[in-house]
Order: sequence, then C-alpha cells, then structure tokens
Amino acid sequence: MDLADRIFAIKSISDFNRACLEVFALQASRCAVYADYLSLLGVAPEVVQSVAAIPFLPIEFFKHHRVYSADRDAEVVFSSSGTTGSVQSKHYVADAAIYRQSFRTAFEQFYGQPHDRAVLALLPSYSEREGSSLIYMVDDLIRQSDHPQSGYFLYDHGALRDALLELKARDVPTLLIGVTYALLDFVETHGVDFPGLTVMETGGMKGRRREMIREEVHERLRKGFNVEQIHSEYGMTELLSQAYAARDGRFLPPPWMKILIRDTNDPFSGLGIGKTGAVNVIDLANIHSCAFIATQDLGKMHDDGTFEVLGRFDQSDIRGCNLLIQ
Repeated sequence: MDLADRIFAIKSISDFNRACLEVFALQASRCAVYADYLSLLGVAPEVVQSVAAIPFLPIEFFKHHRVYSADRDAEVVFSSSGTTGSVQSKHYVADAAIYRQSFRTAFEQFYGQPHDRAVLALLPSYSEREGSSLIYMVDDLIRQSDHPQSGYFLYDHGALRDALLELKARDVPTLLIGVTYALLDFVETHGVDFPGLTVMETGGMKGRRREMIREEVHERLRKGFNVEQIHSEYGMTELLSQAYAARDGRFLPPPWMKILIRDTNDPFSGLGIGKTGAVNVIDLANIHSCAFIATQDLGKMHDDGTFEVLGRFDQSDIRGCNLLIQ
C-alpha cells in the first residue's frame, strides 16, 4: 500500500501520527520552500520525532512561492479568487487523482454516494473564472449524480427555483451547494419551501454584500428554504481536503485532516480546547505540496473534535510567521 492509500485508510490517532511524520520527512527534503523555512527556524528535520514538533508553513507562501514536493510537472494548478489587484495563491497539484480521492472519500463519509442525490450548484463567482478547486470538486460530484436536474445555475434563479420544486415534488434527495452571497440573493427573491433539502454554504460575500455573522446568515437561509439546519464546507485553494458542518457551523474534518489552534501573538504556541486563536491545518492529502499550513483564519476547537471558524485576521496581525515572505 503506497503512502496515498495509507493516508486515506487512516483509522486511528497512531495511524495519523505515523503518516504525519512520514509526510513531514518527505516534504522537509523535497519541498525547497519548506526546507528553507525550517532552516531559518533552526529546525533540523531529523530531530522532529512527534507531530507536536512539526512547524506549520504560513499560508502566504502559496502567494509568493511555488510550494511543491514532487519530482514531476503539476497536473493541475489551482488558484484563489482574490480581489482585483491582489496576489493569487497557487496550489500546484502533482496528482489530481489524489484530490479526487480526497474529496470523494470525504463526501461519501459525510453524505453518502453522490449518485444517490441531485447536486445543484449556485457558485457564480467561482464558475466565472479558471483554476477553482471548488469547481473542480463540484464538477465531479455533478458528473457522478444520476439526476438530469444536477448542474450549475449561475444567475438564473427562476430555473433553480423550478428545479428545486420539481425535485421536492418527486421526493428526490437534493444537495444545493452555493457561495453565501448567492444563496442569500436567491432566498430574498425566490425562497423555496423544501424542508428535505440539504443546503451547503461555502462561505464568502466576495465583496457583493456586507459581511454578516454566521448565525445571521444561517437564520436567513433556514427561513428562506424552510430547513432545520444549514450545512457548511470548509476548504481552500491551498488544501486538498474539506471539513463539513451539518449544524451550527461546527466542522468535522475527515480522518486524514486535523485542526489545531495557535496563539495569534506566538505562532509556535498552541492553544487548548475552547480557546480562540489562529487555525493550523494538517492536510495529509497535500502529499506533493505542504501538508502543514498556518492559515489566517480564527477559530476554536471543541472537545467533541469539531471546530468553528470565527473570522480572519489580516497580515498585520501575524507575529513571527513572515520569514521568506516577500
């Protein structure tokens, strides 16, 4: 069984820890940017014997450097949306099959087989550009779905409403995945009473609407679709795995992904359960880039293994994480 297969077969903490150390050793030797970062930190890879000792690479490196651990050309390059004039993050993916295995396995673990439901997407800001890892995933889920209504709706809210009403009438299990601002736009003009619908928001106003707290967003969407809960997806360009929240914005990662919380003023110090800090992600699906990422999200862990994302902090708030960033 190769490393990728072992990563997606993780069943225990010991499995996860062994895979972490193996991936770390590989990336410390093959990823030039990460190796330089470790050197500047004074961390000798051979002395790292525990997951707790592994340094996390600031996510900003994906904007300014080629974070890559493979010895072959990338099959696909994902890029962040960004705002006009901003620098995009780029994620060079050596083996797109690993990404497909990651999101397919995680989706099936949380929601079952895609062919058992209709998959509808309201992702206009993502659909209108190249290089979106979210669109790559949703494309695949739509292809796997056996329902003719599955697909993208962009700005055609009337067609989306009609599709939802038909699926409700036929009692078809249905997933609607959408960027937050587009879902809000839809329910304000074309609300649908569909209690059995799974509504998944991917976050983001993309400058289209004022920023709102999660509770306000979810309350509006619950009322607009007459559903009990709003689901959420946590993912990003720099990761090849997603965590999902079935209620209350509390995300659960798949077994090969782990969230840790760090002190925003001391990025090398971790925080315990219930403490708010910056989010570190271990994503072992990032075998060929870097699996250990210090994000700019704020969050906290809960004692049941779930985590919340509470917002973001800007570059000026980062302390001690700016080595090599230029």
